[in-house]
Amino acid sequence: MGRVQDKVVFVTGAARGQGRAHAIRLAGEGADIIAVDLCEDIASNGYPLASADDLDETVRQVEKLGRRIVARKADVRDRAALKAAVDEGVFELGRLDAVVAQAGIAPLGPDRGPQAFLDAVTVDFHGVVHAVEAALPHLPDGSSIVATGSIAALIPASTDNPANGPGGLGYSFAKRQVAAFVHDLATVLTARRIRVNAVHPTNVNTDMLNADIMYRSFRPDLENPTREDALASFPATTGFGIPYVEPEDVAETVLFLVSDESRYVTGVQMRVDAGGYVKRRPQLPTF
Repeated sequence: MGRVQDKVVFVTGAARGQGRAHAIRLAGEGADIIAVDLCEDIASNGYPLASADDLDETVRQVEKLGRRIVARKADVRDRAALKAAVDEGVFELGRLDAVVAQAGIAPLGPDRGPQAFLDAVTVDFHGVVHAVEAALPHLPDGSSIVATGSIAALIPASTDNPANGPGGLGYSFAKRQVAAFVHDLATVLTARRIRVNAVHPTNVNTDMLNADIMYRSFRPDLENPTREDALASFPATTGFGIPYVEPEDVAETVLFLVSDESRYVTGVQMRVDAGGYVKRRPQLPTF
């Protein structure tokens, strides 16, 4: 028996990166998956987003583990599309036990206009709310909601600095709202024992991190920094001196929060940050 045996989990942003890692790890422990992804680019976002082929690969890997998956192309900004995807998944798989609201973008860059701010907010925050809204009518008492935040939500002057433009500010704003939303939603849902928690990663080794816009964010001193140039700066965000964590590292935490092992854990801001927060948190004065 797996740790989430025969549970059905709804995962947004499931086509690649962290979303795919969560889907595969959960499937490996016995879960069936409802997977959605936009499978299109967003104009303000300076790196390619996942494709339909990427979502197909997630389907292939979940099915290879012997689990069922219902995959749909859907935009987390579109409430009706998410509701339809969840309703179809529940009809086919028979139930819903958990939500992992993972989908996110980072439209960084000083040349990005106000739309980058709005896109970051509507994907990274509204997308979380829409995922919960679509799933909540199907969730039984004692189920689990997990939202992906970011260490940027907890540390000032990270992505929300002028060099990252409106999109960087939007990203930090959205992730701060995710943290607040999780805390307050956990309060609202205590009577039903529905657990609501956030996972806040540091740099994660995904396409979001391995993009030119992110290299420029880490190396603003260079006109056209390469990954090798940025790699020297990545460890500054962690306390362990490592450049990033892997998507599978975050997936282990998501698995715990979806499983019954976390049945008494709610309203938690769980950091998978290799010491990044404790390294940079505000220090109390000494007397």
